[in-house]
Amino acid sequence: METIKHRMVKVNGVNLHVAESGEGPLILFIHGFPELWYTWRHQILGLSALGFRAVAPDLRGYGDSDAPAPADAYTALHVVGDLVGLLDALAAEGEEKAFVVGHDWGALMAWYLCLLRPDRVKALVNLSVPWLPRSPERKPLDGYRAAYGDDYYICMFQEPGEIEAEFAEMGTRRVLEGMLTYRIPGPLFFLKGKGFGHPVDDPVALPSWLKREDVDYYVDKFEKKGFTGGINYYRNLNRNWELMAPWDGAEVKVPVKFIVGELDLVYHMPGIKDFIHEGGFKKEVPLLQEVVVMEGVAHFLNQERPHDINQHIHDFFRKF
Repeated sequence: METIKHRMVKVNGVNLHVAESGEGPLILFIHGFPELWYTWRHQILGLSALGFRAVAPDLRGYGDSDAPAPADAYTALHVVGDLVGLLDALAAEGEEKAFVVGHDWGALMAWYLCLLRPDRVKALVNLSVPWLPRSPERKPLDGYRAAYGDDYYICMFQEPGEIEAEFAEMGTRRVLEGMLTYRIPGPLFFLKGKGFGHPVDDPVALPSWLKREDVDYYVDKFEKKGFTGGINYYRNLNRNWELMAPWDGAEVKVPVKFIVGELDLVYHMPGIKDFIHEGGFKKEVPLLQEVVVMEGVAHFLNQERPHDINQHIHDFFRKF
């Protein structure tokens, strides 16, 4: 990791911690929850060795970046503003567009970036979360509650302080290990006092791709920063729905490659497979060029299968 450089960049009124390596065309990597720039460690090293400049921030609320106190400071417009500011600060002279890679919440923010500022994105590789059109009839949280009930983790994340107290009781390490190793191809429920459905005292067997020192890094950062910043993204789901009304029906018009794990909980949400494979996805994202389903892989695919993901990213971006 000694080739990865770290610095702070002030954008959009917040200080963002940025990790970067390499020289060449810029790739902006955007992480999800509960993650950090560190989720991209393999991609930063791999793609920088292949002639790219790989850049991964801690998003607002995470790691060594600022965490504004108000929950409503974590809307898609705030985060896209951060990302555009980061591109302004980091892009080489004359480099108006960057390559973008997103995962989980980072994938959703990458979709919003492409929707709102396609002039800044050369091409996108998104992992796990497809672009889903806004439903004018129903807010997202109403849909989740109708489908899964109040114990669904996204619903449990809504009340300020409630899930933070549950996480504090479980312990930061147990929370992170439970989420990062989740491999059930179905909805994630969080039961009060029972965590992710397993006794919180049960040890978690780490897979070969997630070493103890990796978990140690996450634990250190989340113990210092807390989970609230990351959880606030979930608390703005309905607010984002309101803010995006002017773009209702708009298409995402950048070249896209989409990759999802066969065991990813997102891939098994109702209607998602049909949407991805039966034409709905292509209709909303007309420049969608490839869809890859990785067999035997779960949600954190860029960490579980880093070399394959690096190859997919390189093979797609070198076309441009």
